[in-house]
Amino acid sequence: MSVNINYIEIPCRDLPACKAFFTAAFAWTFVDYGPDYTAFAGQGLDGGFFRSDQRCRQANGSVLVVFYSPLLESTMAQVLAAGGEISQSIFSFPGGRRFHFFDPVGNEYAVWSDKELSQESI
Repeated sequence: MSVNINYIEIPCRDLPACKAFFTAAFAWTFVDYGPDYTAFAGQGLDGGFFRSDQRCRQANGSVLVVFYSPLLESTMAQVLAAGGEISQSIFSFPGGRRFHFFDPVGNEYAVWSDKELSQESI
């Protein structure tokens, strides 16, 4: 029997700010389930944000949620334009390149690409 990761839940101090960021940066849509929970779907893995004062940060031992984008530089610009903070600029690692960022509520994420250079950089 195969058991797969199906859903993730991420803490969030400010649900409206979190929803606004992910809508602006990545065009996500949400379904609210009461005042303390909002869910997203169709982003590669479904999940939700729950109201909490905690933050997900790799330095605190948290799991790091990593997104994929074939256009890394454009995605980084979208994150910045939506109010995200770059915590690690684009760097190479075996298999690709990536950057890390904090959303407006302080959760850490990364975006990676297996492309050497995004098309807009050429």
